[in-house]
Amino acid sequence: MDYKELAKAILNDVGGRENVISFTHCATRLRFNLNDDSKINKGHLDSMKGVMGTVNKGGQFQVIIGSDVPNVYRELNMLGDFEGAAKGSAERDNRGVFSKILDTVAGIFTPIIPAITGAGILKAFMALLTAFGWIDNTSQTYNILAVFSDAAFYFLPFLIAYSAARKLNCNAVMAMSIAGIILHPNFISMINNVKETGETLKFIGIPVTPATYSSSVIPIILSVWLMSYVEPIADKISPKPVKFFTKPLITLVVTGTIAITALGPLGTIIGDGIAAGIAFLNNYASWLVPLIIGAASPYLVMTGTHYGLIPIGINNIATAGFDTIVGPGMLGSNIAQGGAAFAVALKTKNKTMRQEAYSSGITAVCGITEPALYGVNLKLKKPLIAASIGGAAAGLYLGITGVGRYTSGSPGLLALPGYIGTEGFTNIINAIIGSAIAFVISFAATLILGFDDPKESESTEDNSGSAHAIVTKSEKLCAPVKGRVIPIEEVSDPTFAEKILGDGAAVVPETGLVVSPSDAVVETVFETNHAISLTTGSGAEILIHIGIDTVKLKGNHFKAMVKNGDKVKMGQPLIEFDIDKIKAAGYDTTTMLVVTNNNDYDHVKIINTEAIEKIPFLELEVGTV
Repeated sequence: MDYKELAKAILNDVGGRENVISFTHCATRLRFNLNDDSKINKGHLDSMKGVMGTVNKGGQFQVIIGSDVPNVYRELNMLGDFEGAAKGSAERDNRGVFSKILDTVAGIFTPIIPAITGAGILKAFMALLTAFGWIDNTSQTYNILAVFSDAAFYFLPFLIAYSAARKLNCNAVMAMSIAGIILHPNFISMINNVKETGETLKFIGIPVTPATYSSSVIPIILSVWLMSYVEPIADKISPKPVKFFTKPLITLVVTGTIAITALGPLGTIIGDGIAAGIAFLNNYASWLVPLIIGAASPYLVMTGTHYGLIPIGINNIATAGFDTIVGPGMLGSNIAQGGAAFAVALKTKNKTMRQEAYSSGITAVCGITEPALYGVNLKLKKPLIAASIGGAAAGLYLGITGVGRYTSGSPGLLALPGYIGTEGFTNIINAIIGSAIAFVISFAATLILGFDDPKESESTEDNSGSAHAIVTKSEKLCAPVKGRVIPIEEVSDPTFAEKILGDGAAVVPETGLVVSPSDAVVETVFETNHAISLTTGSGAEILIHIGIDTVKLKGNHFKAMVKNGDKVKMGQPLIEFDIDKIKAAGYDTTTMLVVTNNNDYDHVKIINTEAIEKIPFLELEVGTV
């Protein structure tokens, strides 16, 4: 897969760089905050190869990619300075308060998930190795591994400070300095001394609450939020000649002072309050919240609101040492998604759906549910209901038995070692039983409820015995340039060969004149004139791309003969290009004709390579049955 071309296509379909306020990614999705949702070409995105689907919820437009999302994210970042775009567009962000809060929470915690997941899994495996006596917990190796696994959690305020500053558009290094204040060894020593002696700690006469901030979440978020307001004020009031040092000085002193005297203690109170609420639920209704999360998680994921649960789970582990609410509930839900997907794979007669259900079912039981959710269960509807039933049943069992996780990580089978407690194997055994309940019940419920099985494309046999489609809606597209026709799979650019942008054909050109393959309207003449998009009268969306990587020529050797909005006839000249100079510059001139909305048709195929009217060598048919 060509991640660069896929990133370009996605960026174009979300309205271009100027429409992007900011974007990030999670394990499987790109998450865009956009200025104008009406500019989204959702239909084209949903049909694009490399994109599993899209959803517009929780103040974000989400493009589901799958496990390749980091590669696409990296290419998107390389296309432009999106941080600068975010700062320039923030004032146009007119989303609701709730959407902004959800987006902020997601934006803060998404970037740090790999760090705490890696540390959490390491902690889990250390517990497993210790439980089986494979490693001595007093050995130097164990102690060093403990440093590896504890670092991300102990210094969690640093990680959150960085990601929060990026999300809130303030200086990330300054934000980490604030985290450094509350985690500084001398400050911690003073706090511990106050706790032991009962004395009062004061800063410029203001009492400082003796709170501990290692592994904390809320205090640093509040502090960076404050800094996002202090920093621009410091910038505004600082005289220009000395702004270089007065701006950070004011930001550091003002934010740091309020952080240790007010926001830090307030955040600690909030965190302790959450922990107390969790303890209350555990005492009086331990089964309730895991049941609700187990049933509702798929819908929370669809709206992006599941990110609101992450700080609660992290706070539970930080304050109580374990989490009996978020982790267990989502464990049951994720494995139930996988169970439903496996049931679909077993029952469907559609080969494509079977393959997708098996592969996404595996990733779901391992903790990543988006491929199963969007690619299978949501698409077929009833399996999603079955997954909710299985998740609820598992959540109920895990809640009743008081199962808790001791480390963070993506809830799934790979995270089960994180359920090994300090008092034997009862906790992890119940976690395994709960996982089995989730899988079995969702699997059985899917088979009982059933689903509308998507059918394979139908074909019939003609009298000569050759397969052909029964075409009730079709259109013949002719070659855009004179030359030798080749299947698009033979193009040396994987973006076209793998049909990421759509199906079609290619021509190795003999001349440098591109003509219209049909009566159509010119949608876009690309700025560099190396490509053009058209829409035909019957709705086929056509992309003609001259050469491979010829965008790098920046328009040299290309001349457009039409403009956006022009109506053209079949055979009408569109673009001239100097084939010899392009070849001399080292570029492949193979020209692709791609039907970008090919999913609207049952087939896109070459049916003739002889001369047709004024345009020789290709007749490409798109049709539906």
